[in-house]
Amino acid sequence: MNFDVNKFVKIRHDLHKNPELGFCEDNTKKKIVKFLTKIGLEVHQGVGVVGVLKVGKGNKTIALRADMDALPIKEKSIHDYVSNSVGIMHACGHDGHMAMLMGAAQKLSLDRNFDGRIVFIFQPNEEHGLGAQAMIEEGLFEKFSISEIYAFHNLPGSPLGEVSTRVGQICSSESLFEIELNGIGGHSSMPHVCKDVIAIGSELIMSLQTIISRKLSPGSGAVLSVTEFISDGQRNILAGSAVIKGDVRTKNSADRDLIENLIDKMCQGIATEHEIEVNHSFNTEFIETINAQVPTDIVIQSANELALDVLPDREAMSFSEDFAHFCNQVPGCFLLLGNGENSPNNLPLHSSYYDFNDELINTGILLWAKIVINSLPK
Repeated sequence: MNFDVNKFVKIRHDLHKNPELGFCEDNTKKKIVKFLTKIGLEVHQGVGVVGVLKVGKGNKTIALRADMDALPIKEKSIHDYVSNSVGIMHACGHDGHMAMLMGAAQKLSLDRNFDGRIVFIFQPNEEHGLGAQAMIEEGLFEKFSISEIYAFHNLPGSPLGEVSTRVGQICSSESLFEIELNGIGGHSSMPHVCKDVIAIGSELIMSLQTIISRKLSPGSGAVLSVTEFISDGQRNILAGSAVIKGDVRTKNSADRDLIENLIDKMCQGIATEHEIEVNHSFNTEFIETINAQVPTDIVIQSANELALDVLPDREAMSFSEDFAHFCNQVPGCFLLLGNGENSPNNLPLHSSYYDFNDELINTGILLWAKIVINSLPK
């Protein structure tokens, strides 16, 4: 069986044309299972797909991960492989991530230039931060005795093929908060007999903005955003109930805990001040992604050996990754791979015009293979 990188460009286009949302990646999984089986890998299927390749007598097992899910976004691109599913598209490059990992699986199965076992992980539902944990709960790490784990993510706007990573925190956590206010609605001409939750909620929103600017150190890198304010008010009716929703990003668990505590205190204070009922929740689905020293060193070594541009100590990213849950189980490294600086390859992730750069596929395959060789040397 010959190795042809153009085959994986076609696979990427097919995956792009047929996107599926998190935990609904049924046809995507069937395609991956068929491919991995055809190239001779041992294949396991659960909430995700796992392919296993063993060469030599080495006992060490490493894992390489790609994400499978698309986003609920209507594609506005005009290329010839646009999404066939209205309102769903691969706007984050997971189609490219899968194609690169499938390519690496075939290349490594042909070359067999390592000693040990590789576990190829195709993970569902990364976008909502639920897929990695679901695979962990299925027994992924107990079943395969994984000792190291690696993952790529493309990065629009960075030079094509540039590898950037760092030891320590590489991605932020994401926590979602929801605050429900219950006051007394009524006629807009008589606010004095009501408890208008729009006015009260607005006061609370402004207080929430002071958490980052006045309660945390200036260099914390934390972000708090109110993203929704929904009420039952009408044209001439003061709102009696409302919901405030938002998003918090932090670079460490201490800041995350502090923000949760401050939101709690502010909700209690506003409830007491205005004599209304306030209930709230704070849920963390994405924890901070922490890169370990050894696998990060291997990534940097591998990129240098391929003569790729390398940023070995990049600034941590403000976005979140549920690969963090895998890194919480075993030492891991999450790295960014430049998708290109020129339009359309510098359009932001989650844009309705975004597209993965096909020129990156061969680079990704070669980098995966080099990481395996350096982590599982003969």
